[in-house]
Amino acid sequence: MGRLFGTDGVRGVANADLTAEMALGLSVAAAHVLAEAGTFEGHRPTAVVGRDPRASGEFLEAAVCAGLASAGVDVLRVGVLPTPAVAHLTGALGADLGVMLSASHNAMPDNGIKFFARGGHKLADELEDRIEATYEEHRTGAPWDRPTGAGVGRVRDYEEGFDKYVAHLVGVLPNRLDGLKIVLDEAHGAAAKVSPEAFTRAGAEVVTIGADPDGLNINDGCGSTHLEQLKAAVVEHGAALGIAHDGDADRCLAVDHAGEEVDGDQILAVLALAMRERSALRSDTVVATVMSNLGFKLAMEREGIRLVQTAVGDRYVLEEMKQRDYALGGEQSGHVIVLDHATTGDGTLTGLLLAARVAETGRTLRDLASVMERLPQVLVNVPDVDKSRVKTSAELAAAVTEAERELGETGRVLLRPSGTEPLVRVMVEAADIDQARSVAGRLADAVKSALG
Repeated sequence: MGRLFGTDGVRGVANADLTAEMALGLSVAAAHVLAEAGTFEGHRPTAVVGRDPRASGEFLEAAVCAGLASAGVDVLRVGVLPTPAVAHLTGALGADLGVMLSASHNAMPDNGIKFFARGGHKLADELEDRIEATYEEHRTGAPWDRPTGAGVGRVRDYEEGFDKYVAHLVGVLPNRLDGLKIVLDEAHGAAAKVSPEAFTRAGAEVVTIGADPDGLNINDGCGSTHLEQLKAAVVEHGAALGIAHDGDADRCLAVDHAGEEVDGDQILAVLALAMRERSALRSDTVVATVMSNLGFKLAMEREGIRLVQTAVGDRYVLEEMKQRDYALGGEQSGHVIVLDHATTGDGTLTGLLLAARVAETGRTLRDLASVMERLPQVLVNVPDVDKSRVKTSAELAAAVTEAERELGETGRVLLRPSGTEPLVRVMVEAADIDQARSVAGRLADAVKSALG
């Protein structure tokens, strides 16, 4: 079978790919693997379990709690809270394990399981591999060593988790948001109550949309993947800005007062300057992926901020940040990590810090975001090619060299094999959109010719 754990836990269609039996089995396996690794040594283990509002999260949560308790782990069930809230509470409560049930920005039928280690950090790949191997071994018949009597885990609701997380968010802000009207699009997701509460406590006047989850409507035409409603609402209400989350609220995109999108690159640029001003941007460095807009790179160079780029994926950004002790990193998609206050991307925290910068400076978000100019970016997917030869084809290398010569210093080319499909992604940035489209089209043809 293929590896269950992807870059962001285990995901699939709930009750088809991701079943109650799998959720229970993976939870028991996680408990046994962590026990063998010495994580539970000398004390009775505890886990924090949370979920987004998907209907399937109800039975998956029950399965996870049952699995952990059957393995002797006490469970603090925090209910519907964002992924970063579960990560934060895992660390703040000294829990040995965190479990989040969510498929993030995916459509409602999907769901997923993500495990956090002690401290609220992502489990190491080696531990995920061991959990998967242990799960598979016992799924095919090997009996578990099961505690009995007082040795079984207890499950209780931890309702204090909501207030504890909101207090954390508001407590790290450098200034209040008094005088700002802000529209929040909660994607009918996990932050539907947390985010409005945090912004209100911080002093903002809040208007909410997409804040009525019913278990079926998560990410449905709203949130960070569908900004149309937020753009209209910001203009309609005369708000200073709008903030959009995805289903599990680990990402944030924004809209300025005129209804124009402010993407993850621009948010990173604004926060980088704000953090440097407060001497909080360690090594004057920000971490982003190779997919960040060239305009972001040029802006950071102009402002004297060093940019470190990683492979695509917030996990790679986080790994680089932890290894080198950098304070800020993120992706164009809105995953922003402020490592001094969060162990993962936190959309509510990002939105609060962005709004705090608007309040502090008295400048509009549009003005603040203008620190960088987004260069036109064209992405073309070229299917049915041998993606393994992207780096070895002399014909393709010549085509890329020619394209880079034409674009000069104000353009960029990136060819990236898909991680899941037999296709190559061609990305071209240029000062002019027509030039970007022209170059991308020629490179797509070259990919077909060289790798088809």
